Amino acid sequence: MASLIKDKLKSATGHNAAEDAEAKREADKYRLQVTAGGSYDKATHRPVAVNTGEATYFENKHLRGKVQVRIRNFQGLPSTSPSSSPYFEDPHHAKDQYSLALSFVPKHDIPSLYAVWGNDFDHPVRDRLPPGFNTAFKIVKDFIDPGLSCDAYADEPWLYGPALSSWFALVVGDKIGQDADFPAPREDAAMEEGGEGSGSEVRQHLGLPENNKKRRKHFLSAAHREGFTFENGRLYQADFYNPYLDFGNFSLKLPGFSLKVIKYIDEKSHCLRYVFKDRESGEVYMNVNFELLMGKEVDDALAREKSGMRTSQVRAGAVEGVEEQSQAGAMKENTSDSAPKAPQQHSTNVNGVAETSQPGSVTKDAAPTDAREAPRVANVTESTPDTFPNSTDCRSAPDAAASTPEASAQNTAPDKDQVSEISELLQASATSDRRSDARGIL
Repeated sequence: MASLIKDKLKSATGHNAAEDAEAKREADKYRLQVTAGGSYDKATHRPVAVNTGEATYFENKHLRGKVQVRIRNFQGLPSTSPSSSPYFEDPHHAKDQYSLALSFVPKHDIPSLYAVWGNDFDHPVRDRLPPGFNTAFKIVKDFIDPGLSCDAYADEPWLYGPALSSWFALVVGDKIGQDADFPAPREDAAMEEGGEGSGSEVRQHLGLPENNKKRRKHFLSAAHREGFTFENGRLYQADFYNPYLDFGNFSLKLPGFSLKVIKYIDEKSHCLRYVFKDRESGEVYMNVNFELLMGKEVDDALAREKSGMRTSQVRAGAVEGVEEQSQAGAMKENTSDSAPKAPQQHSTNVNGVAETSQPGSVTKDAAPTDAREAPRVANVTESTPDTFPNSTDCRSAPDAAASTPEASAQNTAPDKDQVSEISELLQASATSDRRSDARGIL
């Protein structure tokens, strides 16, 4: 069976090793940028500092969240990001190429029955699907990940699985205060399945398996998902990873071969969109974009990055100057009782505003007038999420037999080294187009 799947995958992707060199030259023209937010609207997104301890915070009417992304051999923005992460030194992740870890606290109860995790597009890709796609997806669904559903022929195609059976690690945490801070996924350590605080009691009460493979299989059942609710005010953490999508080299690493996908990218569409959402209502809980920038986009992004670094340096210098003047003033005040009073004199404060003051004093009330003023942090605004087609089953291609999710639930759920993500990559390699937002190429 393994050899059959391997042959089918090769046929579906049309791999041509002779084109790898050209693809490598093309890859050097691009830079990867990761952003996260509470909607599809990129204007509300914030950049993700890949492979660092800096989690990206976002918020919408449904939840507050933090995102941590690790990418092996990262070549992207910010350019100061490390090329790798201690995460990949963990034996359990020695072969993984990336990780997308989440922490979130719902603002209201979120039913899990239709809560999905996956990829979707805002444009059709049906004219880009290669021969063999239907057969390849049927193999993946029937033998590897029965939880997956898709509609590759819709105007807005999608590939989703139940969130609770898609995430490779799930931690049910403690209750968090309405405005209290909450922990981000740890950057230097892999997330482990389980519960923390009262979350352990929740898992036990619901009868959730302790093993992540069994938990994923458990939630293939709609009945089990109906019994689980993401509670208002409770912390949840999840980790999604796989060894197949190589962002460092813009390639798909399927069993037996590697496929460079850079040759399918054009200047119009180049975003891989991960989303946590309600499949029935279309409400978006969170969205993480992996976007390839090219040409002027790269130049503009690098210019903004350099400008931001200069602003930070100027700001740091201004703060250091304030500290030095404050220390000098304090020293003079310590000797003021024994020293004769100095006359007032005309001086310039830290903001460049002329004023009359005592020597060594620092004026606090004057408004900043130069570039040393700290830049304001943009507020994360809420926006109404896009509406996606409502569907409860995968609309298979003409040559693929339909299968029901409940029947598929009897199969063994994939572990992380199985190719539930191959579907992600199948679809990654299947769309001969950079517009393959979802899982690489749909």
